[in-house]
Amino acid sequence: MPLKILIVEDDPKTSEAICSGLSSENFSVTPALTGDEAEVRLREEAFDLILLDWMLPGASGIEILGNTRLRGIRTPVLLLTARDAVEDRVLGLDSGADDYLVKPFAFAELLARIRVLLRRTSRETALQHQIADLHLDLTSRQVRCGGAEILLTPREFEVLHFLMRAEGEVVTRAMLAREVWREPNRSTPLDNVIDVHLARLRKKIDEGRPSKLIHTIRGVGYLCADKRLSSPGKPSE
Repeated sequence: MPLKILIVEDDPKTSEAICSGLSSENFSVTPALTGDEAEVRLREEAFDLILLDWMLPGASGIEILGNTRLRGIRTPVLLLTARDAVEDRVLGLDSGADDYLVKPFAFAELLARIRVLLRRTSRETALQHQIADLHLDLTSRQVRCGGAEILLTPREFEVLHFLMRAEGEVVTRAMLAREVWREPNRSTPLDNVIDVHLARLRKKIDEGRPSKLIHTIRGVGYLCADKRLSSPGKPSE
């Protein structure tokens, strides 16, 4: 599956050039030309990396970055900007950016920075995922909660893996249908099937827990997060 990159850049020519270049490198790219459009995308989809321009119509790159980190989204962010003063770089990194690239830049350098960030993320998160006392191990395909092993069906395991990868982000039924069931253009809705799997998963993970980890966001989808931490939307139990 190609890695997904959100490209937040308000200049159409620059956005098109970056999208074209990254598509030729076998990345799946999603452009956003305004800060508001980027915010919507980030609430609807999970990405492997975000290229984020500083100066944008609507919400600025720094505002988007701050909001993203406050929601607990840990997706790596490469900040793109013409502002090259030391204090600007410090502000960008302190706001949660993982790297900083000053415009104008060569595509080869952009690509190298992306690969470094993705390698770093892959090393840190590819095989192990943890939220509170919930552990998922991709190598052994084991799930443990509070030290006890949780037995899941293969489909339940894939659903939980997707939810944990998107920790702190709302996952819609459409996203689950596309990424877990591999049904991007389904003619028959899978909503009922997905809801049944989530109900079984919640029973196995959350039954008897004082603090739930899998939440329903009414009218939107699901969210996996420690209830004690801030998260978008209002979870319903």
